[in-house]
Amino acid sequence: MKHVKFFRINTCLVKFYVFFLWELPSSGSVKINIDGTVRGYHGLATCGGIFRGSMREFIGVFSAFLEVQTALVAQFYGVIHAREETQKMGPTNVSLECDSALVCVAFTTRTNVP
Repeated sequence: MKHVKFFRINTCLVKFYVFFLWELPSSGSVKINIDGTVRGYHGLATCGGIFRGSMREFIGVFSAFLEVQTALVAQFYGVIHAREETQKMGPTNVSLECDSALVCVAFTTRTNVP
């Protein structure tokens, strides 16, 4: 806590914990975990992702600065960049994970996303 006070970081008590377990992709496939973030509601944004194989091996990463965007747009760009990087790898069975339910729905159903 001495370091936290030294840098004048506001501290608060955590009221709940969320636990998750990363699962291996199926044999011979690649899993991509992506995320997008933005400063404020509509501000400087970035996206990035990590590629791992079915034996937990590190395959690669990507990141991109997106200038001023919303968080949803940053998430979508993360998926787009992941797709572009996957195409460079050649034919591969790919599993994509992100933390935006709306982005997941957009790519897994034939409904219109607002």
